[in-house]
Amino acid sequence: MRVIKLKYNDTYIDNITPGTNLYEISRLVIKDFEFPIVGARLNNLDVDLSTIVTENGSVEFFDRSSNPGNKIYGRSLEFLVIAAAKEVFSKESDVYINYSLDNGIYCEVSDQKLTKNMVEQLEDKMREFVSDALQINLCKVSRLDAIKYFKRNHQIDKVKNLNYTSNSTIDLHRLKDTYDYFFGPLAYDTSQIDKFRLTYLNQNSFIVSYPDIKNPGVVLPYKHHEKIFNKYQEYKTWGNLVDINTVSDLNEIGGRGHYLDAISLFEAHYESELSSAAEKIYKDRKNIKIILLSGPSSSGKTTTTKKLALYLKAKGINPHLLSLDDYFVDRNKTPKDENGDYDFANIKSTNVSLFNEHLKKLYQGEKINLPKYDFVSGKQVFTNEYLQLEEDDVLLVEGIHTLNDKLTHNIPRENKFKIYITPVVQLKIDNHNRVRTTDLRKLRRIVRDNRFRGYSAEETLLIWHNVDKEAYENIYPYQDDVDLVINSSLSYEIGVLRIFAEPLLYGIDPKSSVYPEALRLINLLRQFMPISSETVPKSSVLREFIGEGIFNN
Repeated sequence: MRVIKLKYNDTYIDNITPGTNLYEISRLVIKDFEFPIVGARLNNLDVDLSTIVTENGSVEFFDRSSNPGNKIYGRSLEFLVIAAAKEVFSKESDVYINYSLDNGIYCEVSDQKLTKNMVEQLEDKMREFVSDALQINLCKVSRLDAIKYFKRNHQIDKVKNLNYTSNSTIDLHRLKDTYDYFFGPLAYDTSQIDKFRLTYLNQNSFIVSYPDIKNPGVVLPYKHHEKIFNKYQEYKTWGNLVDINTVSDLNEIGGRGHYLDAISLFEAHYESELSSAAEKIYKDRKNIKIILLSGPSSSGKTTTTKKLALYLKAKGINPHLLSLDDYFVDRNKTPKDENGDYDFANIKSTNVSLFNEHLKKLYQGEKINLPKYDFVSGKQVFTNEYLQLEEDDVLLVEGIHTLNDKLTHNIPRENKFKIYITPVVQLKIDNHNRVRTTDLRKLRRIVRDNRFRGYSAEETLLIWHNVDKEAYENIYPYQDDVDLVINSSLSYEIGVLRIFAEPLLYGIDPKSSVYPEALRLINLLRQFMPISSETVPKSSVLREFIGEGIFNN
């Protein structure tokens, strides 16, 4: 009899009988994992454990402590919530999977007023499903049959989305009597999704928390981030008002040839964010001496800062942009990370003492000699450029550490105005599949890195874990102590980014370690009809990433 062998780590699992699935094979290596194995990478493709092995190759397995495994765990948990809710809530109600919040997922329930007791009942039902080790089956069906199924179940959001899908077949997952589709593998059965907690928020929403990569063994208590939560809610409410909540809503606009109207609408919403920020600063202009802006990579900080400066000027406030990059310590004093590389994201890479000395002098009306950092020599130099603040002047400082009070400890809190910039994504693929803010930032950076820095999509994806680490260590911990959150997302932009990013992602070698992530992003992009970049205004924040904008210099 013919047998199959798979390379696993540095050894081989051999004598595999044709027709064996990955779940059975995963039982042979379970001792290597601290947590349940939830998925696999077979010949560099992320797949369900129910996948049948048909040929020799290589395999990796994932538990929730890895990045791919944690994504599989999160998707599987979402399906568990959706399926369990059908047995707890009314038949007319549905769970909407909205967005990430803290260490969990913000969910809403339609046509149902929630109580704390009802959320507890839902959690109990989910744990019952886990105890029963119910298998999550993967089945391939025709697109037309899938549309018929979702029509019968009044899931019009899914019907509309599938109408814009060109695939002849669709992969559906089944848990008990519930069928659904997700963009990536799910766990083999419910026993593998054994850690979670539900937190009641209000009469129509709750949080599903689960272990993150840093703490895979526990579910941390939910911490409510009021300002970020309110910004998501504000954008969602606005989406309801303009009747654009899902990707298919946007695609319908394009199908009618009305993209220009939609683009103008989204751009106007972003401009209103800046106008509101300028108005708030103007009202407290006697106290505010320094405006501090920060946000994760590719959140549009540069354009937002420059445009805010214009809005402030229009109100008679004279802003001066101070660059933190000019306050880097000399290269020989720059700390290094665990790999021996210069750690420019470390706050110790900034001459905090000199920066605060200059802030204090400016605050007291004194003149300072502005430094410039010479990136070639790795040294700070001083020029003949000076700065002194007048009565209607204000400092604008944008950078990774600006929300951290250690950077500006000489300035009283009441004289600082902190702004957190992030692209809050309100648009969903459908009610059960969200578009992650992280994915939008990732696509923005892939395009920008290629167009302006000469990096390939593969190079950008390979360093993304460092980008995430930078945000988790230096930005996210300070997001609650801000005066304002500015949403820099434009609901139409992924349609534009698709034209630039898709060929770059297709260009990644199938043997690359980031190839599975590239395929996932390609599948996301394919949900959006392409939109020509010529329709994007030259003043748009999107121009920061695709180029040819008036704020790019």
